[in-house]
Amino acid sequence: MRFSLTSILFPVMLFLASCTTTSIQQKEQLVLNLDLQTSNKNKEMIIEYLLKEDLQFAVDFDKTDSYKLGNNILKSDLKYFCNSFIEEQNIFLESVVFNSSRDSNKKILIVYSDEFKKIAQNLKNKYPLELYFLIDEENYKNKIDKILGRDLSIEKHSNMSSIDRNINIEHSPRIRNDISKMYFLINYDLGKTIVPIFRSSALNIDFYSSTQIFHNANNLKKLVDFENTYIPLSKKIIDNISNKKKIDSIENEFEKLLISDFLTIEKIYQNNLFKSNIMLETGPTKIRKNQCINRNLPIWKISSNSITNRS
Repeated sequence: MRFSLTSILFPVMLFLASCTTTSIQQKEQLVLNLDLQTSNKNKEMIIEYLLKEDLQFAVDFDKTDSYKLGNNILKSDLKYFCNSFIEEQNIFLESVVFNSSRDSNKKILIVYSDEFKKIAQNLKNKYPLELYFLIDEENYKNKIDKILGRDLSIEKHSNMSSIDRNINIEHSPRIRNDISKMYFLINYDLGKTIVPIFRSSALNIDFYSSTQIFHNANNLKKLVDFENTYIPLSKKIIDNISNKKKIDSIENEFEKLLISDFLTIEKIYQNNLFKSNIMLETGPTKIRKNQCINRNLPIWKISSNSITNRS
């Protein structure tokens, strides 16, 4: 359900905001007053959320010097949170992928595209001894064979076969054995193509990525391309999305959940509803007055069985 930001909407909002509980209800209704500046896309999601809630609300999107909510909600530092949704994932992944308990004799392969060059460079400055592989859509199959060392195995097999072409030598190209983990910094269009190729060659290597690798997917079933990849995401988020019959994109669903979390916390502050544990749309968390919130993201391993059972 979508709402157009027309002049008709605001009188409706003002009417709803002015409504009070009746004596028959005898129920104290929650109140929410919002002053913020943001894009039309975000305004629509905010209004959609408010119209579904049982509360009195008033919204002013034009107030000067009010809180500014960035258009890209996933990368914006939402009010009350310590970090953006994406930055929180990146911080968590860095702690897991580059942890000190890993095998020091093996390396981590960071596969990244132009879009993520800055993040890759920051990691390279911190962890210069790891392997960094810039990839694009041109001739990626040969590039993958080269970085995994498959090209040498294929070349060796070709040379052996050329000695006597009457002999059929079965060959399964070997990959280098000094890689313990792969960390993907790529978008959906590239990821859905190259991750299955890496997976077919590197069966015993753990894969990691942020949710950005499947943001543009419009169905949870399409996550099977990233089978067994570890993602910092709560089961609750997946359940929320799987309950939708049709979605524009997974990214858009994340945006709606983050808007819901932001407004829920705003409601908690304005109505003094603090308690030790709160279940937000993005997972359980602790909300303490005047302290920024960490989402405490868990790690989720993508499984085709769990995806097909939900969607």
